[in-house]
Amino acid sequence: MARINFAFGATERISQACQTTLKQYLAGQKMVVYSSDIIRLRQFDQKLWAVDEAAFVPHVWAEDPMASQTPIVLVTKDLAQALEGMPPETWLLNLDDACPPTCGPLQRVLEIVSDEPEDKEAARQRWRSYQAAGHDLKSYSLQSTTQAKD
Repeated sequence: MARINFAFGATERISQACQTTLKQYLAGQKMVVYSSDIIRLRQFDQKLWAVDEAAFVPHVWAEDPMASQTPIVLVTKDLAQALEGMPPETWLLNLDDACPPTCGPLQRVLEIVSDEPEDKEAARQRWRSYQAAGHDLKSYSLQSTTQAKD
């Protein structure tokens, strides 16, 4: 079973996802970013280009021939195929409103939750689904992390 990390309290979900992706990329962590909502994933793609003016976060869509050699892979359809051959230490960042259709061989899933009521409710539903499936769930407050830095 995968370990599912929920990070609650993001001011804005996509921006926080970009910051998290940058941090994990700089730490050498390979990630797959999933959402069935192509518009949401395109927003993430655009914001990732500008997440930090001094940083470049190499990322491609799963259909790109360079996907297997790129640290960050964006997936909007056929997640199972995109995860084939991925090492288990790869992380899955779920930007969908529902649980991903599969975690494949991956051992870690990240869920970022904003303070928006609709986002919180969708996260509660995902939590229950993951819990029912027997995953190891952990929750973190992004607000306490931000306050600790100030």
